[in-house]
Amino acid sequence: MAAALARRSREPGYGFLDRISANPGAGRALYSASVLFFFAVVLVPSVAGIFLKLGLASEALADPALASRAGNALAASFAIALSIALLDLLAGVPMAWLITKRRSKLASVVDTLADVPFVVPTVALGYSMLLFWSGSSGISSLFSGESLVEPGWVLVSLLHFAFSYPVVVRLMVGEFQRYNETYEVAARTLGASPFTAVRTVTFPILKPAFVAAFLLAFARSLSETGATVMVAGTFENGPVFIKNAKDSGLEGPMVVVSLALIAASVSIFAAISVLGTRLGLPFSKVWPEFEKKASRRGGLRDVAALAVFATFVIVPSLFVALPSAAAVLDGTAAKAIAGEGVWGGYWGSIALSYLVGLLATAINVAVGFPAAMMIARKRLGRSRTALMDALVNVPIIIPSIALGVSLGYFWKAAVSLPEFWTLVLVHVSITYTYFVRTISAAIEGVSQEVEETARTLGACPFTVFRRITLPLIKYSVFSGCVMVFTRSVDETGATIAVADRLKTAPVLLVSWVKNPQLYAQSTVALGVGFLVLTSFAALLSLRLVLWRR
Repeated sequence: MAAALARRSREPGYGFLDRISANPGAGRALYSASVLFFFAVVLVPSVAGIFLKLGLASEALADPALASRAGNALAASFAIALSIALLDLLAGVPMAWLITKRRSKLASVVDTLADVPFVVPTVALGYSMLLFWSGSSGISSLFSGESLVEPGWVLVSLLHFAFSYPVVVRLMVGEFQRYNETYEVAARTLGASPFTAVRTVTFPILKPAFVAAFLLAFARSLSETGATVMVAGTFENGPVFIKNAKDSGLEGPMVVVSLALIAASVSIFAAISVLGTRLGLPFSKVWPEFEKKASRRGGLRDVAALAVFATFVIVPSLFVALPSAAAVLDGTAAKAIAGEGVWGGYWGSIALSYLVGLLATAINVAVGFPAAMMIARKRLGRSRTALMDALVNVPIIIPSIALGVSLGYFWKAAVSLPEFWTLVLVHVSITYTYFVRTISAAIEGVSQEVEETARTLGACPFTVFRRITLPLIKYSVFSGCVMVFTRSVDETGATIAVADRLKTAPVLLVSWVKNPQLYAQSTVALGVGFLVLTSFAALLSLRLVLWRR
């Protein structure tokens, strides 16, 4: 074994790296560089840019009408995010239970369909929701052609529910699969009905998972910008207000609302994280007769869960396929493929989106692996690793458009970085947490004893990493890359905040939807359809490349 590891460590192309990794100073330098990158590129610019522009805050505070508008937008953001996160739990937990506990083909199909809103870019999801709920060809066609849901806060709420609901379902499916049912079975053998056992035993044990799901849904709702702008109409929440303020050249209000979103988001996350697991679940009292009847009505619960999923998530998410198909028949597709008119700029925006996504993915892989290793193996010591672990979450806590405002001020105003590289670094900062979190969790699942055994047999640290650790976490690496790439391609809010000249595909599509007098519905629908198709193609290509590697 030792001889085999020694031979492998001398493989062409790896000998130099193996020798370098054997030097303890090289490991410390690598981890130090990773920490420096995190603070200098990801964390500090995320908040420093806002403070560089605090002098502009008087512009917003001096105008009572503008200050009131900003306050109302902030209140709307948090009201919708908190209520949607609660609805996600109420509707998502029964669906996760159905997927986990029902051993049937239907459950497998639903499990697959639950991932659709993850793959569909949110800007496409927003346009699809707009057509379904408000367009004359959607569900409104059943009501004499009048819009069933006009653009505004109701349509924003329906949209936020559609794209945050799968987050809760996917997380809770994983928790239900890992949950040990011993205590629940014990409660049932002692006479508790299934409903009582789940409510009083299973749910309290899984309370940290409920808190995590609530926080993820809350963050997802709070940070979405591009799709929200599409369906908001005259309604303003925080991200829409920032976008409108930027379009109007009102930097002061944009700074104030961005700073308020950052501060309030971090405070709410900290409060829920600390207090959430300490709060007891309500209704600890047991009603035996009622709960026995409720236990026999699982079919009704499953039907209700499927109805909610189909009506409010899957059908509105895929409705955009119908007008996209019509655009193929009316000749719009031929113009698009030929690059005529607006389509030349569209394909340039698609290329820009994927170039920025690939660069953000490559940079995160290079700098994220050492950070994930530090967190998983506690290389900085227990207390400093805990601090680093907490700080890594900051970019995902802050709403993306507020993060983009701060990063834009820092990189463009303070550092004078070109717009393209500002855009790349903004996308790196926004996606950094996703990769580091995925890889650190995977490394924690790899036994340290296996790695130590290889080292005692003469393997260098880099040999251990590429021959033992990396093969064991390769699927997590793929998942991390996919999350980073899709999140980058899908990002709208931060891109709007930092880009004046460059337009990625989601930003371009938002401008198309907001100007219906300039762009026909078939043009917008086909543009959205192409973004969905190219996203699927890019993911498939990435999957094939990584699988072959």
